[in-house]
Amino acid sequence: MAEKHVEVEIDGPIAHVWLNRPEKLNGITFDLLDGLIDAAAQIEANPNVRVVLLEGRGDSFCAGLDFAAVMTDKKRVMRYFLPNIFKGTNRFQSPLWAWQELSVPVIAITRGHVFGGGIQLALAADFRFTTPDCQWSVLEAKWGLVPDMSGTVPLAELVGADLAKRLVMTGEVFSGEQAVSYGIASGVADDPTKPAMELVDQLLARSPDSVAASKRLINKTRRGSVRQAFRLERRLQQKMFKSPNTAIARKAGMSKTEAEFGPRTFGR
Repeated sequence: MAEKHVEVEIDGPIAHVWLNRPEKLNGITFDLLDGLIDAAAQIEANPNVRVVLLEGRGDSFCAGLDFAAVMTDKKRVMRYFLPNIFKGTNRFQSPLWAWQELSVPVIAITRGHVFGGGIQLALAADFRFTTPDCQWSVLEAKWGLVPDMSGTVPLAELVGADLAKRLVMTGEVFSGEQAVSYGIASGVADDPTKPAMELVDQLLARSPDSVAASKRLINKTRRGSVRQAFRLERRLQQKMFKSPNTAIARKAGMSKTEAEFGPRTFGR
């Protein structure tokens, strides 16, 4: 039986999602794309999961599309390229954008290569921690292409238009340290798992419903009108008033004790 290209390991409130093609630098295949969709759906359905760590097995996070594996089936490429009229994404975009839409925060931990579709997957996470020597690139320019797996939306939000255009137009390779200075990566360390877990601890100390609602609030308000943002603030706050985890947080805050939250009740 062939190994899955995406593996999910759930340890209490933490889901660890692994890209599992280390011998191919976790290059993207059809099976890997399908695996990402399945993994996101599995996590969304589990109210006990409160944070996701997204990582690549082996020496690299993801070196981008595995052209040798994907382009041999051009009919399947065309099927995956067609958009879903209801979702607005196609089957190359939705497996990555699913992590933006996931209720719980997603933290990407990157080493080695973050190229092409790999950088677009990292950008779909809410936070990115990287090694200093990790190589990043919007590599599609090398092949005369444009990034088309949803990455241009978060890239344009994270950096200025001039830098976004430069990275997309040139495909230049930049280091993990540069990724932080550009505002693309959240932090850099020789062992990026350490700052990632420090953030995990901070997130787990808060209500899972508040964290999930906050992710939705920031994602939606930065992409809509001010009027829509104010309406969403009110609607989400009403939900938080009714959440049992809000009562737990309030009681712990008043008594200055550590909160013991129940399962997440807020989701899509």
